[in-house]
Amino acid sequence: MVRLEKRPSPSRFWTMATPVVAVALTMIAGGIMFALLGKNPVEAIRTIFWDPLFNEQFASYSRPQLLVKAGPLILIAVGLSLGFRAGIWNIGAEGQYIIGAICGAAVGLAFYPVEAWYVFPLMVIAGGLGGWAWAMIPAILRTRFATNEILVSLLLVYVAQAILASMALGALRNPEGGGFPGSRNLSQYPAAANPELIAGTGMHWGVVAAFIAVIAAYVLLHRHMLGFSIRLAGQAPRAARFAGVNPDRLVLLCMGLSGGLAGLAGLFEVAGPAGQISIDFGSGYGFTAIIVAFLGRLNPVGILLAGLLMALTYIGGELAQFMLGLPSAAIQAFQGMLLFFLLAVDLFSNYRLRFGKREAV
Repeated sequence: MVRLEKRPSPSRFWTMATPVVAVALTMIAGGIMFALLGKNPVEAIRTIFWDPLFNEQFASYSRPQLLVKAGPLILIAVGLSLGFRAGIWNIGAEGQYIIGAICGAAVGLAFYPVEAWYVFPLMVIAGGLGGWAWAMIPAILRTRFATNEILVSLLLVYVAQAILASMALGALRNPEGGGFPGSRNLSQYPAAANPELIAGTGMHWGVVAAFIAVIAAYVLLHRHMLGFSIRLAGQAPRAARFAGVNPDRLVLLCMGLSGGLAGLAGLFEVAGPAGQISIDFGSGYGFTAIIVAFLGRLNPVGILLAGLLMALTYIGGELAQFMLGLPSAAIQAFQGMLLFFLLAVDLFSNYRLRFGKREAV
């Protein structure tokens, strides 16, 4: 007989080992999937994890892209982790990312073709406020009407995607674009562009913001009373209430922070790598950041490393599609396996396997 027995306290070993074991199991399961698709599993895994960094044929392009892809993932995941630690589940970061991009791009396009230093800072403010305002919808609904923030935030993603299509085809469409959907290219408007700060590195203001967010979140969680309240609310909600933590205020704060950071990620992306508002601007970063947050154990430093790893799967996945002919759905399934195994192995942090008959009490 095999049964699960709850541990008296979480296992420190499994807490640290879970991400490593989950990555290893993902490679094994992914290799089996690639073999079933008729591809060499070893070659596929090598193409995803090794070639983007160490194959000189691709590294000159792939290494800068690592920061480009990791920046928004880390920025969004840091914001999500604060809420997740407090038991507040914002699943709609993708919608907040899109709204932040729309608001920031709208401000930049409103100033076109003015060349002034204040255009980009105003876009940053608008992007952050856009994501914050979109996150406030599920936050206020939860605090005032006790709705489920998971469902509300998730459904608002599809509303944001509809608004994105409307903007790309309507109010923000390039008047000189010959009727094609999409806004002007912000990367060609210097006052509103988010170019590389150091040529050939992929480092732009979004990556800088991600590193700042990691440091700020670490200080907040470990050196500030608010961080203690967040951790206490997630681990012992009743104790948090007795300690004077206002749960409604915490919901508004955590949802606002995560929405604001997601909006900033959208702004930095639309002003930099993406360059314009388009129908397919939503790239799934908001959903992938959930995997990054849990892979990093909701720890800012862990999220930094997990974001780089997930960015590597993006770049390596694109390379595998090009070099090996793997379908994009297989790469998405491979990334999904990582979250599946992460949650499955995490079970052993709080439970241990017991074999044999249960002893009578």
